[in-house]
Amino acid sequence: MSSWVTISTVFTVLLSLFVPGWASKAVPNPFDDPLLARSNAVLSPRFTDEVSFDNFSLSLQGQRIFLHSGEFHTYRLPVPDLWIDILQKVKAAGLNGVSVYTLMAAINPSRGVVDFNDWRALQPLYDAAKEAGIWITLRPGPYINAESTAGGIAHWITTEIAGQLRTNASDYTDAWMDYIQGIIEQTAPNQITEGGPVILLQVDNEYNQAEGAGYFVELEAVYHNSTIVTPLTYNDPGEGDNFINGTGAVDLYGLDSYPQGFDCSNPETWNPITTNYHSYHESANPSQPFYFPEFQGGSFDAWGPDAPGYAQCEILTGPDFQSVFNRQLWASNAKLTSFYMIYGGTSWGAIPYPPCSLQVYTSYDYGSTISENRVLTDKHLELKLQGIFLRSTPDFYKTNWIGDSSTAGFTAGSVTNSAAFVTFLQNPDSGAGFWIVRQSDSTSTATTDFKLNVTTAAGDRLQIPLVASTITLSGRESKVLLTDYALGSDSSLFYSTAQVFFSGAIGTKHTVLLYGPSAQEHEFALAVPFDSGSGTTPVNSSSITVTSGITVGLLGSNQTFTVISLASGFSGLAAVFESDTLLVLFADSTTAATFFSPVIPASTGDFANYWGIGTNDSVLVGGPYLVRSANITDGTTLALRGDLNVTSDSTDLTVVAPASVTSVTWNGETVSVSPSGMNGSSSSILIGSIPTSTNTNAQNISIPVLSGWKFNNSLPEILNGFDDSTWAVANHTTTNIPFPMNYGDGRITYGCDYGFCENIVLWRGHFNGTGSETSVNLSINGGEAFAASVWLNDVFLNTSFGNSTNDANSIDETDQKFIFPEGTVLVGQDNVITVVQDNMGLDESSGSDTDASKSPRGLRGYALNSGNFTEWKVQGKVGGYTGYLDKVRGVLNEGGLFGERQGWHLPGFDVSSWEARDLSEGLPDSQAGVGFFVTTFDLGIPEGFDVPISFTFEDALGQPYRAYLFVNGWMMGKRVGNLGPQFKFPVHEGILDYNGTNTVAVALWAMEPNVTVAPQLELTLDGVFSGGVGKVSTNNPPWSPEGRI
Repeated sequence: MSSWVTISTVFTVLLSLFVPGWASKAVPNPFDDPLLARSNAVLSPRFTDEVSFDNFSLSLQGQRIFLHSGEFHTYRLPVPDLWIDILQKVKAAGLNGVSVYTLMAAINPSRGVVDFNDWRALQPLYDAAKEAGIWITLRPGPYINAESTAGGIAHWITTEIAGQLRTNASDYTDAWMDYIQGIIEQTAPNQITEGGPVILLQVDNEYNQAEGAGYFVELEAVYHNSTIVTPLTYNDPGEGDNFINGTGAVDLYGLDSYPQGFDCSNPETWNPITTNYHSYHESANPSQPFYFPEFQGGSFDAWGPDAPGYAQCEILTGPDFQSVFNRQLWASNAKLTSFYMIYGGTSWGAIPYPPCSLQVYTSYDYGSTISENRVLTDKHLELKLQGIFLRSTPDFYKTNWIGDSSTAGFTAGSVTNSAAFVTFLQNPDSGAGFWIVRQSDSTSTATTDFKLNVTTAAGDRLQIPLVASTITLSGRESKVLLTDYALGSDSSLFYSTAQVFFSGAIGTKHTVLLYGPSAQEHEFALAVPFDSGSGTTPVNSSSITVTSGITVGLLGSNQTFTVISLASGFSGLAAVFESDTLLVLFADSTTAATFFSPVIPASTGDFANYWGIGTNDSVLVGGPYLVRSANITDGTTLALRGDLNVTSDSTDLTVVAPASVTSVTWNGETVSVSPSGMNGSSSSILIGSIPTSTNTNAQNISIPVLSGWKFNNSLPEILNGFDDSTWAVANHTTTNIPFPMNYGDGRITYGCDYGFCENIVLWRGHFNGTGSETSVNLSINGGEAFAASVWLNDVFLNTSFGNSTNDANSIDETDQKFIFPEGTVLVGQDNVITVVQDNMGLDESSGSDTDASKSPRGLRGYALNSGNFTEWKVQGKVGGYTGYLDKVRGVLNEGGLFGERQGWHLPGFDVSSWEARDLSEGLPDSQAGVGFFVTTFDLGIPEGFDVPISFTFEDALGQPYRAYLFVNGWMMGKRVGNLGPQFKFPVHEGILDYNGTNTVAVALWAMEPNVTVAPQLELTLDGVFSGGVGKVSTNNPPWSPEGRI
């Protein structure tokens, strides 16, 4: 039986690791696992050798990285000047990459048209990524899913293409070719080989190889025969073994995982962690690094009055989830991970899609690390603790999975309490050990105390901690405990039960910042003497116990080490140890989370802002809400740029910088700093206070009350004599949409077939009245949570509701009889059935049913009780998808309401002659119908502030209305008063003019008469932050009469 070193024997065997030169020695695998002996040869079959990988990790220009990434969709933030804001916040969390879907539906609005202008552009993203030092994995589809209409496939394809979507049908191939060639043209000059940020490119998304192999072959052939030289990747929807080998196989396989699911109603109720990730990888693709192109970073939320809202989703996937589930990925030896989403944004216009299990509303906040209004959540703090550790720990980029608590014979990692679970990873070259601990029951909220048996790289066995009484897991918590962790070239942590936040060179000193919860004990052992006579600085704290001067000679060379223990209750920041070459800091978790480690860019080179590739210089900055960037000028001045939360942030600043730094600036203003004197530490730790003058102008920031509304009727289509002669005649008798009409007379009444795929579409069915007509049956398809109101001439008949209740009771199609009130049919005259229908987006693929995106939105059936319709007319946005007018906001912005067709929602439209009527009064006479309410307001936000603003409907849920919110012409929200749950709609600077006049228009659709429909719309201030990204331009084309009908 093996014996374990405990406190009684520690000083006879401890720290044999610290023999000089040990870090360069290879160590044997304790279990001699044959899987781990497989070739480590770098695989570069057809792509550039500037991006390579082996069975451990990805390498860029020959240097290993842990690709730590998050999903960001630029199309959900249609203000290119703000993309740098998201990327800087991603970088501040220690991440080094973003994964980016592009939306074919917006870029390729019609056959032969590929539009990379304005917010559809990729070049501003690539430029911002280089500025921030962020790598890009591009995921252009064509199919992306992403809770986007038709899964991202261009709407015109869903109606013009006869062949099955996402197959190698020749007409489908022709349809996507222009788009993919456009992606290549935009991206090729921005690959890493050209000094750009793009390192990986994904082929389509989430597909079954049995159905999609031929399709993948064709997509890959286009890339292979182009100037794209980065590896092609794939995202498997679960553990499906798709596209690893065989026809259509990609260069680098990955899978996605959402272990908590998508119901945020009970956010404290957890699913257990997934425990077979590692074994799946070893069976599926052990010669490649373990890649998660999507790992749960939040959750979407559903339509319906019982939907919990994104605040609950943020809790479901909050910091404790990140602590346990993210580190479970590490424990599975994953080395490429991307969190879906890091920033969700807004599904404005017609971006959302409706199917019953995944439908989303306007907000795509996703409970993300960065909220929809771009404010950082508490999740950013936990992610930063993880991200800076990964950035600081290159030994973690190459590890063997040695065993875990379920491995037979794994005594090397046994715990003294079976309620704790450990996984051991080890770097085969340096011997660094990573012991990832969690609760055995990952859902447990109990406090678990234990000790851990570890084996060092030299083979020494000991039970840690040695002085402190225990290691503690406080409920849903996971930690990475360390052995043989190098601190520069001269020292190391022999072991640590505290976690590392930062480790790296700052000036001439290797600096390490360790942390742990204040309510727990922590301990670590340093391979250094603790002797004040040797130029070291002793700690001075009643909460810290130092056991020093211990000499061991296990390997024939006497070594001196120090064990440092921290009692529970410690808070703040302490300089535990400092010498000429080493600075050791400890902070409680809350304090550590206030620190940032901005990268100091190199002075030259294409990758000057990229950690590890262009620079290895950094500093530590504690206190601010956000540190965006740092530079050292003339070797003496540290220039920081970042944000302060004016409403809550302290202005205190703590800086750990090279000793040569004697002055600090914050956003260009001088900060008075001085050496901290912390435990006698040197001048490398500076403290100061950011000038309060930074926030002076915040007192002048205010937002107006929305008033002065003007009103006009937007449903003249129901009035006698309305001329629909310019509308499209719905007279097709065949369709490429594979869902047949339910009934009718042979004419197809699907909107997409006439160019009207998105937002509100109007139908007018004409018939000659004989007096025998008493009703009409209509089968209406609009997608989940849709609505359609029906009139006979100017008489309201009823509204057909597509219901939804938090992913339940979904109705995406109705079949209903509408009764004609007596006397409403005009005998011997033309009568008109008018249908106002809301299109909630086109379906995504459903398994092998890839033609599900050819959704039959419109009327799937129509029949009078007597007689026939003489003609059907249809109208959506002006020009449909081939001739839409607004080329800036794009094909997904407008619908077919009369006010939209006239341009009433656009800035500059003259409403001076309209009736004055407050939005809260609803439509005149409480009638059912549609009206436009328009007003303007001025903003005057001082320069140097980021001020998130939302439009908030204050009325209680339950009123039967739909409101379409247009801000400076952009359709930024759909409020469904009877369903909810969304009532708050963030709108960003760039859409809003922060120093000018803004136009807000609300298209109000009252779906029932004689009931209260009284929206209460207010502007709300979501925060005030000094700093920001600088000037944000607007691009809000004003009204023009050209083309309006």
